[in-house]
Order: sequence, then C-alpha cells, then structure tokens
Amino acid sequence: MDEKEKVEIKPFTNGPYMVSGKFKLLDAKGNEVNTTNPTYLCRCGHSKTKPFCDGSHRTVGWKE
Repeated sequence: MDEKEKVEIKPFTNGPYMVSGKFKLLDAKGNEVNTTNPTYLCRCGHSKTKPFCDGSHRTVGWKE
C-alpha cells in the first residue's frame, strides 16, 4: 500500500478521533459524507455536528 493511501486514525486525549489519508465516510443510509483531510470525529457524543467534532467535549468536561 502506498503511503499516500494509508488511513491513519489518531485519538486525541479527551478529544476527537483525527482521521487522515484516503478514506470514505458513509452515513447510516450508505450515502457518502463530505469530509476534509484530516477529519475530526466526535467521541464524546455531545457534538451538534455529528459525526464531526465541534469542540463540545471541552464545554461539557468530557474525559475519555
């Protein structure tokens, strides 16, 4: 696998998952969701822009 094609998922301490590389994100119906590279995905469940992180983990005091 070419290094450019490699997907990397990195959890931030008390924060989101950072996903980078070449990947496709699908919604529950199988539709492709527009992403940036890297993309930050919510882990706390409080984001108003799920599945993306909006920083809500900081305001609610979420800890992993």
